[in-house]
Amino acid sequence: MALHGRLIVLGTGTSFGVPVVGCDCVTCTSDDPRDRRTRVSAVVAIDGGPTLLIDTAPELRLQLVAAGIRRVDAVLYTHDHADHSHGIDDLRAISGRGGRLPIYGPPEVLERLGHRFDYIFDDAVKPPEGTSKPELVRMPLDAGVEIDIAGVPVLPLEADHGTMRVYGYRVGPVAYMTDVKRLPEATVARLGGLEALIVNALFETPHPTHLSVPEAVELAQRLGARQTWLTHIPHRHRHRDLAARLPEGVAPAYDGLVVPF
Repeated sequence: MALHGRLIVLGTGTSFGVPVVGCDCVTCTSDDPRDRRTRVSAVVAIDGGPTLLIDTAPELRLQLVAAGIRRVDAVLYTHDHADHSHGIDDLRAISGRGGRLPIYGPPEVLERLGHRFDYIFDDAVKPPEGTSKPELVRMPLDAGVEIDIAGVPVLPLEADHGTMRVYGYRVGPVAYMTDVKRLPEATVARLGGLEALIVNALFETPHPTHLSVPEAVELAQRLGARQTWLTHIPHRHRHRDLAARLPEGVAPAYDGLVVPF
């Protein structure tokens, strides 16, 4: 099935975001809007169809409003680190309209979210009259097994985040792989023929849990996507400077970037 839609990169910053609190570096004080980076999340919007949200960054409400997203049909979690999950309460505004909003991800991630945000998932916890809580249902995924989510074929792909397992997601010709340090060969084999790849890139030097910029470029060239966009970018990189030294076919993403497919 040929899919047509767009991937909207809602946030492209590290766990600190950019500007970093109290920092006066050239990136944090830049007037280039591409140097203002909220924490990472994204949306896959299918033309005339559903909208899938990837992760719930702490700035989620602001991100969805800025991107004009009015509905979400499912949430895909890569992992449960705070910068990817702590905007979960913002799902109150878009859940419960037609039943509970399904959230998908690695089984252990969904289990930890249930402990961390027990007020959401414990049916015995009732919000006081006149208030609300997110209406969610957890749907664990098996890595490498394609699943239909709201009518869209989604392929969850396992990756190594150094100290934990994370999932990336391929939807048709686009793939979103953030907080990756290594990709298993089984995952690499499922990432051929991409129109667009979104992948994390941290420092110029190696990091124990994230791809460095050189490692991300090497991975992009190995996978051969038509265009690779780098995300999870720290304040060490000004957008224009990073863009100038990347090879053809690789570019830094920015908050609000729209990638049609």
